[in-house]
Amino acid sequence: MTYAASHNDVVPQKPISDAEFDKFREFFYKKTGIMFADSKRYFVDKRLHERMHQTGADTFREYFVNVRFQASGAEMQELVNCMTVNETYFFREEHQFRCLTANILDEIVANKVDKRPIRIWSMPSSTGEEAYSIAIYILEHWPGIDLHDIEIMASDIDSSVIRAAKAGMYSARSVKNLPAQILSKYFKLHDKDHYQISDDLRNAIHFTQANLNDPYDMKKFSKIDVIFCRNLLIYFDDSSRRQAAETFYHALNPEGFILLGHSESMSRISGQFRVRKFNDAIVYQKAR
Repeated sequence: MTYAASHNDVVPQKPISDAEFDKFREFFYKKTGIMFADSKRYFVDKRLHERMHQTGADTFREYFVNVRFQASGAEMQELVNCMTVNETYFFREEHQFRCLTANILDEIVANKVDKRPIRIWSMPSSTGEEAYSIAIYILEHWPGIDLHDIEIMASDIDSSVIRAAKAGMYSARSVKNLPAQILSKYFKLHDKDHYQISDDLRNAIHFTQANLNDPYDMKKFSKIDVIFCRNLLIYFDDSSRRQAAETFYHALNPEGFILLGHSESMSRISGQFRVRKFNDAIVYQKAR
């Protein structure tokens, strides 16, 4: 998940004050775990101006009251969607998928004490490239797929990217790292710039909206064997990272695995996971 200022400027009748910015920043942090640094002030103000314009609010106070007390929560979701801009592509950080199929899945099978499916969770899922990449890589590179059932779940706080993931329509840029035989096998050309992923794969992934900072949402996730949580924790502060680590710990099966982004380290966040070094990647395993 990355942040970028790319929308057209919309200037409200009254600017957002420093005190209002701080009030919003604290509110958004409590809701999502994402803390905006002072350096993101332009980005935040710009998105708030846009939502104020769209909702007809003349002042930040008027808009903020609506966000906090709207019974449906629809505007809060719109705000989350515009504050979390997602960017990803297929086979990103491919070495972790190699590690999954070369090492992790076999170890999970060897340690399983029941016949339940292997459960893999992609969080945040963004527009689905990661979850679909996991599925493709397993189908192509793990012989055990013929003997074991696998469930792949994918979640994101942004409802718009969940809709896009379910649709499975991708730009040429998103699929640029895929070998030609993979592209032809699992995608069909929609037009000269877009590819539609196969119906079989679309039906194989369970996409759902979920907020990692919401205990009620997180109750849905348990008995998971592998979690991909890449490039999310860099947007959290220390407290939110510890809370996320605790959530993942309880969601994982004993000795379950978590894979983070290349600049993230669970060792600096929680002592509940041990470092595992494989040929292709460093991952973290739930301690006994």
